[in-house]
Amino acid sequence: MPGLIVDTAARMMQAKASSLLLLNEDGETLRFEVTTGPKKQEVKKHEIKIGQGIAGFVAKTGEPLLVTDVTKDHRWYKSISDNIDFKTKSIACSPLKIDSDIIGVLQIIDRKDGQPFDNDDLNILNVFANVCSEAIHNARRVESASRRNLELTDQAAEKHKIIGKSREVKKAISDGLKVANTKASVLILGESGTGKELMAGMIHYQSDRKDFPLVVLNCGALTESLLEDELFGHEKGAFTGAATLKKGKFELADNGTLFLDEIGEMSLNMQTRLLRVLQEGIYYRLGGSVNISVDVRVISATNRDIEKEVKEKNFREDLYYRLNVVQIKIPPLRKRRTDILLLAFHFLGLFKKEQARPELEFSQKTLRILETHSWPGNIRELKNAIERAVIMSDGPLISPGDLPFAVGEKERISFHEQDLKQATLHFKKKLLIHTLESVQGNRTHAAKILKIQRTYLSRLISELEIKGV
Repeated sequence: MPGLIVDTAARMMQAKASSLLLLNEDGETLRFEVTTGPKKQEVKKHEIKIGQGIAGFVAKTGEPLLVTDVTKDHRWYKSISDNIDFKTKSIACSPLKIDSDIIGVLQIIDRKDGQPFDNDDLNILNVFANVCSEAIHNARRVESASRRNLELTDQAAEKHKIIGKSREVKKAISDGLKVANTKASVLILGESGTGKELMAGMIHYQSDRKDFPLVVLNCGALTESLLEDELFGHEKGAFTGAATLKKGKFELADNGTLFLDEIGEMSLNMQTRLLRVLQEGIYYRLGGSVNISVDVRVISATNRDIEKEVKEKNFREDLYYRLNVVQIKIPPLRKRRTDILLLAFHFLGLFKKEQARPELEFSQKTLRILETHSWPGNIRELKNAIERAVIMSDGPLISPGDLPFAVGEKERISFHEQDLKQATLHFKKKLLIHTLESVQGNRTHAAKILKIQRTYLSRLISELEIKGV
C-alpha cells in the first residue's frame, strides 16, 4: 500500500523521482523503504542520519519543507546524488507521523518539466504523507495482531502438548495427528482426568483450523435447558431473563473446533437436536426464526462405556456413528506407568517456574511413592499432587510428606498393627479421600472411578466420617 501511494504521488506531481524513508529501530537513521525513478535501486543501498540532508532535517523537526534549489541550501546533503550520478535541483519533503511520533518522511525530487516545486505541490504532498502514515500504521497494527495471534496459537499448542513415551500414549498421539487435518469427527474415550481435553486441543492446534477458536463445553455439568442454551444460544426476549442476544457455542466455534466433553451425559432429546445440526449444518437460536449456518469440526469425549450405552438405548446409535468416525482411547495413568515420572518432572518444571522455586527437586523416596501410587484420578490427580508438593515443601527437596497421599512411617506401623476389619476400613477411607481429592470432590466422578453407585459412595462417606472433600 505505501508503495502505491508513493508511486501515485510521483505521477500526480510529475516528479522525476520519489522516496519513502522510514525510521530504523535505532531511532537515529532513516532507510529508503520505497523509491521510484531511474536510480531507485542504487538509492535503496543508502541510509541517512536524523538531521542529515533535507529529508533528515524534516525527520528531526517534524515540519514539511520545500527547497526550490538545493545547491543554495546549506542543509543539502549531496553525497547520495553524487554516488548514484543523479542531479537534483528541487525537493519537496513531508514528515510521516503516527500521532505525534515521526516514523519517516515522504519526498519528491525535480519536476519533469524542469520547473521547481511550489507550495501547492507541498500541500498535495502533505495529504499523501498523511494517507501514507495511516496506511503504515494500519499495516503495523495488523502485523502486530498477527504476530500476537501466532504467539498465542503457539502457546496454546504448547499448552496442549501431550507428555508420554509409553506405547499406548504414542498410539493415541499418532492417531490424533493422523486425523488432525481431516474433517472427520473424533470420539475420545478415557477415564476422568486422563487428558481427553488435552488430546482435543492437540488435534485442533495441529489442524488447519488452529487460527480459529477451540470452544469447550462440558455437557455433564448442565441441565438439558442450559445445555440447549449453551449450544445454540438465544435471541433477545426468547424467555424471561433473556435481556440480550446470546451466541451459542456452535456459532462461537465457526470455522474452528467444538469440543463436547462428557457427551455420554447428554439427554436423548438433546442428542436428537445435536444430530440434526451435525447432519444439516444449520440450526436456530432459541426464540429465533433465522437459520444459522456453521462450519464446525466436532470432537467429543466420554468416560462412559459408550457402546454399552448405545446397546441399552441410552445413547442414539446414529449419533454415535456420526461422532465416532475416528475413535481415540486415552489409557489411565496406572496402565502407562513408564510415563508417571516423566509427567511428574514436567509438572514440577511448570510449578517451580510459577512459584519461583528453581532449586526444588524430588527426593528418591518421593519418586518411589509417585511411581507406586495407584493414581485413581489419573493425570489430573498427579498434577494437583505436584502443585501441592511444590507449595508445601520447605527445603530444596520435595519429601513424601509434601504429597497429599503420602503415608509416614508411624502411620505404616499403626496400619500393620490393626486387625483386618480396622485395616479394611482404614484402606477404604484413604481410597475414598484420595479419589475425591483427585476429582475436586465431585461425587459422581468419584463413583465412576470406584465403579460404585453414587448413593453407596455417599453412604460410605457418612459411615467413615469423611469431611472436607
